[in-house]
Amino acid sequence: MFPITGNSALILAVIFGAAFGWLLHRGKVLDYDVIINQFRFRDFTVLKVMFTAIAVGGIGVLVLVNLGAAKFHVRDANMLGTVIGAAIFGIGMVLYGYCPGTGVAAIATGKLHALVGAIGMIFGAMLYAASFAWVNAHILAVWKLGKVTLADVTGLPHGILLALLVTGAIAMFIAIERSGVERR
Repeated sequence: MFPITGNSALILAVIFGAAFGWLLHRGKVLDYDVIINQFRFRDFTVLKVMFTAIAVGGIGVLVLVNLGAAKFHVRDANMLGTVIGAAIFGIGMVLYGYCPGTGVAAIATGKLHALVGAIGMIFGAMLYAASFAWVNAHILAVWKLGKVTLADVTGLPHGILLALLVTGAIAMFIAIERSGVERR
């Protein structure tokens, strides 16, 4: 395979970005009420879209790695940073009504209130960058597992873990549908 660089890479980035935004819109996850109702356990659209994306992406990555067309690039598993970051992300998502991706896509559809949250995300990123030395020393250094994957920790092959994820997602989808929670 040949590397895609320069103008071709930029054109592909715009095409894939537009396709991603269109899929978010079609998946109804640009709707503030859909996202908020996910946290209220009244609408599981976001959960279904995310699990579908994770499963499809996971299958794609595993196929590419097994074909030799891609390699895993494992980052340090900083668990305390992950827990704190996830909590901040979740609180921000509830207050903002969007995650970063859906926020940018909502701005692109003309939802100006999403722009306020995006400005907040930029300030948050600047605050994180300015405090990174302290965060690195006092948060990221705690509960640090190093460059490990779930396969390393569990001893299960990537394919088995992916099959478990897909099976769990399908079981969750069926349970949500049978529960009738989303029927209006």
